[in-house]
Amino acid sequence: MRETINTQDAPQAIGPYSQAVRAGGLLFVSGQIPLDPSTGEIVEGDIRAQTERVMQNIGGILTAAGVSFDRVVRTTIFVADLGDFATINDVYGSYFEAPAPARATFQVARLPKDARVEIDAIALL
Repeated sequence: MRETINTQDAPQAIGPYSQAVRAGGLLFVSGQIPLDPSTGEIVEGDIRAQTERVMQNIGGILTAAGVSFDRVVRTTIFVADLGDFATINDVYGSYFEAPAPARATFQVARLPKDARVEIDAIALL
């Protein structure tokens, strides 16, 4: 069984994808960029502000699915500049208690809407 998750507490999809999909015992959260859900625009500010908004967006989707960050088992971080890694890591880490989820991080050439960070997640339901 497959079910889509949609909430106003995260930005609406800007393409042909769902905010998240529940399949079996897992929740697959699409990559979130630092869009303000109320405006659909990238938040103003530095990489800390952008990462905070991304994590808030993921949190809104998790809540809509009935779970929280403690159920996240895997994330992927896409970053425009690995020089921002320490700051991203600081904000990201504040959302998780030990043990942290498995993770991969990649520097990429460009992200949608020229965001500086994008994060996706997989959580247990």
